[in-house]
Amino acid sequence: MYQVRRRQLLIAAGALVAAPLAAEAQQAGKVWRIGVLLTLSAPAEDPPQAFRQRLRELGYVEGRNLAIDWRYAEGRSDRLPGLAAELVRLGVDVIVADITPAIRAAMRAAPAVPIVMSLAADAVGNGLVSSLARPGG
Repeated sequence: MYQVRRRQLLIAAGALVAAPLAAEAQQAGKVWRIGVLLTLSAPAEDPPQAFRQRLRELGYVEGRNLAIDWRYAEGRSDRLPGLAAELVRLGVDVIVADITPAIRAAMRAAPAVPIVMSLAADAVGNGLVSSLARPGG
């Protein structure tokens, strides 16, 4: 059940990332760069692949209008700050982070880059967002 939930959350994150960008990407021919910061699942595992598939279903094709930069901490939280900094150096348009430590690392490394949280227990209570209705920065 946990694996299914993670997959559903990553699919939902894909929809959240992709939907607002769709019209602009179609018009401008822009290649959107998404940085994905993972702690729990390797990029080849089901949840990240479901994310990639959902983006394809929404019209985002890697190599045509999308580039995905995957960074996997292999379960080691100490690697997250360096991996988040790599994504910032690549100039990503948005970062998708899987769990709270990855979200925090992304927030510190990229205060001006939108961050999509795929899994966060009590995002308000942990200070990740101001409120669910108006998450803020």
